[in-house]
Parts: sequence; structure tokens; C-alpha cells
Amino acid sequence: MMFLETIAVAFGMFSAVPVPQPVWNEKNMRYALCAFPLVGIVCGVFWWVWAELCRFLVLPELLRGAGFCLLPVLATGGVHLDGFADTSDALASHAPPEKKREILQDSRCGAFAVIRLCGYFVLYWALCCALRPTSAALWSVGASFVLSRSLSGLAIVSLPLAKNTGLAHTFASGANRKRSRLILAILAAASALVLLWCGLFTGEAMLLAALIVFLHYARTAQKEFGGISGDLAGWFLVRAELWMLAALTLCQYGEALL
Repeated sequence: MMFLETIAVAFGMFSAVPVPQPVWNEKNMRYALCAFPLVGIVCGVFWWVWAELCRFLVLPELLRGAGFCLLPVLATGGVHLDGFADTSDALASHAPPEKKREILQDSRCGAFAVIRLCGYFVLYWALCCALRPTSAALWSVGASFVLSRSLSGLAIVSLPLAKNTGLAHTFASGANRKRSRLILAILAAASALVLLWCGLFTGEAMLLAALIVFLHYARTAQKEFGGISGDLAGWFLVRAELWMLAALTLCQYGEALL
């Protein structure tokens, strides 16, 4: 029962999938971040079902790409895009860390958030349209959804936090950090193995993209904000998935030219 409650906490916070909402407590929060990558599996399943439906109905590439682009938003309710937008505004302010943290808490959407969200969706949609949805590619995308969430959770239980309040602090303080780090590292490694199994060249490229984005995330969080926050975690996840998809798509085109 506690296992299911833990999953329900993770899905209730990080997805739009309807699940029973248990009262958060010390027990079901202990490994909630470890269940976070399971949301990535749901996103991967959504992609796979849509790819099969498009193949069956012979839908055009533009419509297929639009579905790929929007399905993760449907599965998550856009929770990570909210963090991406807030962080975009904060970084564009070029203000001191204290002011940037205030901007993260502002519920209003600034001009830079709108601009970067538009840019993100245009690029993500273009990549989704360009991607050839082979079985290997769909497995790779699904693994990338799990990997991004594993790394996001790993950062929250491993890196310094920007403040002693907020969702990131709630999940980090409620977690069994030592065991959560181990479980999330195992899930990240398993995702990496799946990527390499799907294709050594594409897997290495996607892992390199994820690593670069993660290192930039850790550096930016510490330098610009004084630590990790929930909004920054969403900012990282959105960018990591975007650049892993870009790496996969570029590798497909590279392989086709050889």
C-alpha cells in the first residue's frame, strides 16, 4: 500500500494522470522522487501509441509531429514548462541571485518567458516532424523521458538547494537521500543502457547532450540562484529532453547520409 501511495504522490505532483491523492506524510514522501521517472514511462507509452495510430491512419508528418510535441504536455499538465518559463524570465533579468529567486516566485509570465516558450515549441515540433519514428527511435525517446526525470530527481537530493522552502525543499527534506540517490542513479544508468542498446552512436550522442545540459544546469543553479529549486528542475528537464531529441534526430539524418 505504501508503495502505491508513493507512486500516487509522484504522479499527483508531476503528472496530469488522474490518481488517488493521499495525504503527504513522512512515509510516502521518502521515495517519491524515485517514482518520478515512472512518469517518463507514461510519456514514452503515449508517444508509442500515437506513432502506431499515425501509422495506421496514415496521418501527415506535421500532424504526427504535433501529437508528439503535445503529448508530454498532456501527460504532465505542463508542470515543467512552468518552471522553464519562470527560469527564463529570471535569467533574462540579469539581476542578483536574490532578485532572480523573487522572479521565480512571481506568478506573472514575462516577455522572455513567452518568447522562449514559443521558441521551444517551434524547435521541439520541428524535431518531432523530422524524426523518423522507428522502433529504436521510440525506445530512445522513451528512455530519454526516464533519464531526464532520474537526473532531475538526483540533482534535488544531491545538490545544494536555493532556499529552505518550496516544492524542491519539500521533496528533498522528505526523502531518504542516500537510498534515493542510489535508486535514481540505477534508473539513470538503466535508461542510459537502453539508449546504447537502441543504437551505440545515437545513444552516445543523446547521453552527451544530457550530460552537457545537466552540467550547465548545476553550474547555472549555483552561480545564478545559489542552488537548486523546483522551477530550475523543470527548466533542466525541458532543455534536457529537447537536446536529447535534437541529438537523436541529427544522428538519424547523419546515418542516412552515410
